[in-house]
Amino acid sequence: MRMRSVLATVTAGLAAATCVTAAPADAHSGKAPGVHACSPAVSITSYSDALDKTTYDGTFVGNLSALAVDRGGRIAALSDRSSLFTLDRETLKPTSVVNLVDEKGAALDSEGLVVDLPHSRLRSSGGTPTGTRLVTSETEPSVRRYEGDGTLVGSLPVPDALKVAPAGRATSNLTFEGLTLLPGGHTLLAAMEGSLSGDTAGIVRFQTWDRATRQGDFRLSAQYGYRTDTGLGVSEAQATPDGRLLVLERGFTAGVGNTVRLYLADLRHATDTRRVDTLTGQEGVRLARKTLLADLVNCPSLGARAKQPQPNPLLDNIEGLTITGRAPDGRLQLLLVSDDNQNAVQTTRLYSLSARLPHTVNG
Repeated sequence: MRMRSVLATVTAGLAAATCVTAAPADAHSGKAPGVHACSPAVSITSYSDALDKTTYDGTFVGNLSALAVDRGGRIAALSDRSSLFTLDRETLKPTSVVNLVDEKGAALDSEGLVVDLPHSRLRSSGGTPTGTRLVTSETEPSVRRYEGDGTLVGSLPVPDALKVAPAGRATSNLTFEGLTLLPGGHTLLAAMEGSLSGDTAGIVRFQTWDRATRQGDFRLSAQYGYRTDTGLGVSEAQATPDGRLLVLERGFTAGVGNTVRLYLADLRHATDTRRVDTLTGQEGVRLARKTLLADLVNCPSLGARAKQPQPNPLLDNIEGLTITGRAPDGRLQLLLVSDDNQNAVQTTRLYSLSARLPHTVNG
């Protein structure tokens, strides 16, 4: 499906999401005519709480940590409790759910999601691609490949240094939080949420894997350093059509609430750090460039309500981000989701935003 078609249906679905019959009676959404600027580059169109504290087929619809556009414009939504939902592209209601497990049958701390649709992999009954899902888990960490029915079919190698201590230098629950496939489908990127032991606090690593063809196996490739804002971690990274990255940085302060910032990162001139033992901001090691697109605290609230203190009631624990299309004026259309941690004072909320990216700068 063309990107603009996906955009139209997803945007309409978010606007209509308050019609979801499973939603609690006090579910809210916000949508108003006009442009609602969060910054010169980013605007918000609408939000919906219709999925908050609902169930589908006996499975809690929450703990959502990642989104991806699936076949036909449907939305794949990953829970960090090992559930993978499919959302209808028009209503954003769940239409299916599968449970994911590791090689021993144990649940995952599933965080990052890519729908991998090799062009030549076709159904026997027709020409619709039957892709697999690449899913990260923060436990080890890992990247595993699953069929659409949840069958585990393989995993990718992970550098020793990125493994959780004592096997490596990573901290539990601060590993592969984001996952994205770069344009062309030959490079996969996983974003670490936090720093490795020995690296300067706030400098995290982005690991990549390359494959020669869309049907080939991924092999370990370049690694890059990225500096987060003080007190924030990376919650998602998504490749843009020109190969740059949208990066969500997120943090939480008790009694204050969430901080969520959207950055544009460029890896083109960054140093390959896979053979750099420690990242301290040293000379000769260039980190990824980043440009602030928006601090979401500056978005209009659109009447949203928060269940706990927030600097803007629109905010919650935003973890998932996917690009759903491109508007006629060239702006990217984004769908974001918050992870409610199955907590009474947090909300599963979908957000529809648009972003105009600055032009690339050479040198």
